[in-house]
Amino acid sequence: MTLHLSDRPKLRLVDLRPHSQNGQTYLLVRDPLQLSDQQLLLPDVLAALLPFFDGTRTLHAIAHEFNAHYGVPIGADMVHKLATALDQVHLLENETFRAAEARIRADYHSLPHRPSLLAGRGYPADPAGLAALLDDYRSQAQRLHGPLTPVPPAPRFGLLSPHIDYPRGGVVYAQVWERAAPAVQQADLAIIFATDHAGTDPFTLTRQHYATPYGVLPTAREIVDRLAQALGEDAAYAGELRHRGEHSIELVAIWLHHLREGRPIEVVPILCGGLHPYIANGADPATDLPTRRVLETLQTATAGRTVVVIASGDLAHVGPAFSQPALSATTRAAVHAADQELLHQMRNGDATGFFESIRRVRDRYNVCGVAPIYLTLRYLGAADGIPAGYASCPADDANTSAVTIGGMIFRGT
Repeated sequence: MTLHLSDRPKLRLVDLRPHSQNGQTYLLVRDPLQLSDQQLLLPDVLAALLPFFDGTRTLHAIAHEFNAHYGVPIGADMVHKLATALDQVHLLENETFRAAEARIRADYHSLPHRPSLLAGRGYPADPAGLAALLDDYRSQAQRLHGPLTPVPPAPRFGLLSPHIDYPRGGVVYAQVWERAAPAVQQADLAIIFATDHAGTDPFTLTRQHYATPYGVLPTAREIVDRLAQALGEDAAYAGELRHRGEHSIELVAIWLHHLREGRPIEVVPILCGGLHPYIANGADPATDLPTRRVLETLQTATAGRTVVVIASGDLAHVGPAFSQPALSATTRAAVHAADQELLHQMRNGDATGFFESIRRVRDRYNVCGVAPIYLTLRYLGAADGIPAGYASCPADDANTSAVTIGGMIFRGT
């Protein structure tokens, strides 16, 4: 659309990340829905304009208020250029965005399944190469940690799996998935609660099937439809296109398919936003109405089925890569202690205790798996946790940042 100086542009929810290039600092602006293959790299002065794009100010007013607030002379023509650039990549709440979203959503729905995002990049795209890679992680895990003793199935069975990239997390993936193999092989339904890295919606559904190099894992559409009815269609699917660019379901679905030797299983793929409002306001997430409806619907819809529920979540994200100070021996020890407290709560199957451990430190260590782990514990009810791997993975070239990951198997009667 053609923007005019009298327009009142409103920035959509976007992903903002600091970026350094040639000694200069910038802000990388990315679209969580990935409606365009282009991204914007803004110098600091232009990045500072973004909060003014709130739908209440004309372009003239943005320039005037910015100048008054910061004392930096920015003309309306420069604001217009920035607004035009945002519009061209569909980052403004307007008809340009809505038309692009409708077109891309229709294209996504027309596909036979959600295409693999990382096949050929994060892991081999051919089944034989993928199987060899995952089996090698199993061999590494056995060399490092001894036999991966299978855990017997139970009436209620679940697991915590990492979703970090395989080169860093492959051994922990192998530890948890190999030990869960008997239950995974017997199950006829998998519920996957997975971190939504790019969205804040509590639950985001899709009816699309998930593909892996081994074939297609069919989505349990009847259950998804019941969940959408419980949540409301608009709320359930508002961010559906984020499934295309989110890796957290894909990377655990591959291990699920691998342990079943390519045999398909119905899945319920659910992207989960954070529980940050409850961290801030002190309320109990167990009282959240959408959460109660989702869990009650799942309990009813899965009655009589052999279910494995999967929490796809990593643990701490700390250091400069995550806008925190560089890690020292002291902070590494503090992170490790906090992780062990969380794993202790998981061993006890204690959803309330797990969340309280997060809230008490106001999620100081950026645990991205909070919602998936909490929801898995709530779905399972009273369950014993069996530790199945832990690692701290470097997250920058200087090894001053880290992502910690853990595996856990849950058994309930």
